[in-house]
Amino acid sequence: MAACTARRALAVGSRWWSRSLTGARWPRPLCAAAGAGAFSPASTTTTRRHLSSRNRPEGKVLETVGVFEVPKQNGKYETGQLFLHSIFGYRGVVLFPWQARLYDRDVASAAPEKAENPAGHGSKEVKGKTHTYYQVLIDARDCPHISQRSQTEAVTFLANHDDSRALYAIPGLDYVSHEDILPYTSTDQVPIQHELFERFLLYDQTKAPPFVARETLRAWQEKNHPWLELSDVHRETTENIRVTVIPFYMGMRVCGQPGPLLAGVGPKVYGVLKEAQNSHVYWWRYCIRLENLDSDVVQLRERHWRIFSLSGTLETVRGRGVVGREPVLSKEQPAFQYSSHVSLQASSGHMWGTFRFERPDGSHFDVRIPPFSLESNKDEKTPPSGLHW
Repeated sequence: MAACTARRALAVGSRWWSRSLTGARWPRPLCAAAGAGAFSPASTTTTRRHLSSRNRPEGKVLETVGVFEVPKQNGKYETGQLFLHSIFGYRGVVLFPWQARLYDRDVASAAPEKAENPAGHGSKEVKGKTHTYYQVLIDARDCPHISQRSQTEAVTFLANHDDSRALYAIPGLDYVSHEDILPYTSTDQVPIQHELFERFLLYDQTKAPPFVARETLRAWQEKNHPWLELSDVHRETTENIRVTVIPFYMGMRVCGQPGPLLAGVGPKVYGVLKEAQNSHVYWWRYCIRLENLDSDVVQLRERHWRIFSLSGTLETVRGRGVVGREPVLSKEQPAFQYSSHVSLQASSGHMWGTFRFERPDGSHFDVRIPPFSLESNKDEKTPPSGLHW
């Protein structure tokens, strides 16, 4: 992203729109409708680019919450960096970075397609490149305004008892790619509303950014590293619909009788896993982002998954939409992001498939889901004790 060009995602209630600001001067004021999750970069000219009264949430007044900084072309953002998400528009703060391997099939060297095989699809060879992602906190004030486009409880964990099927989520925890960060500064000593903000970060006006990691953040990162770590990212574009997949290994369970639901402090019980009894079951979660890179409106109608297990089984899963939704991707709302889970009775496997989209004229087309591995090559430890804070 050029220093003088930035894509801004602005929210008005549940309505989203984006615009490209070219030739902008930095720094620029960042405005928001207090408590409404609505943002507007103020112009440096005499005409201020606030949201019009027609779009402004009723009864809300735009207030300056910070000043935009020049996005970094090189290097990483530091712990404590405040930012606006360039796609989903929420305010957030960087906790720490992850160095991931990005497998981008759009830039892979051309090679003849091979026939699909149970080991996962053989097609053109894709080489990974290093790419920076960040573990971040989402401002709780903005969560209601992004919930239709991105899950705010997408980072889940298994409970820390071997016989428990409880699944926990930490609300307002996310993974953000470097190019999605629009950095800003604020004079507020608590600029992000999240229950973990002051537990993890300490205000220090002598630092830049002025929020430094507390020992609790460092300890939490170390304890939960195997379950938080982002290592591989897979990306592919079909007919201007880009699909990005990030898998995470969650752990293994020896399944017997159902265990109790644990009432930990901090994370909330997200659900109960369905498992075969008296077997070893390996669990993964995967995060998927769908992005419409064109101006044409399309709607996701169906999913078609193929899941290969090292045990030799190949499963086909078909269904309507994803996570109970059939999202519309448009120029105003170009992206949708969700997380789901998969289990295998083997320590590794592969997943791949397609999403079927519908155009306004009723025609359909299939979008490839980039193939990705399900690996459990991490030391089996007790799942994150940090869940109990």
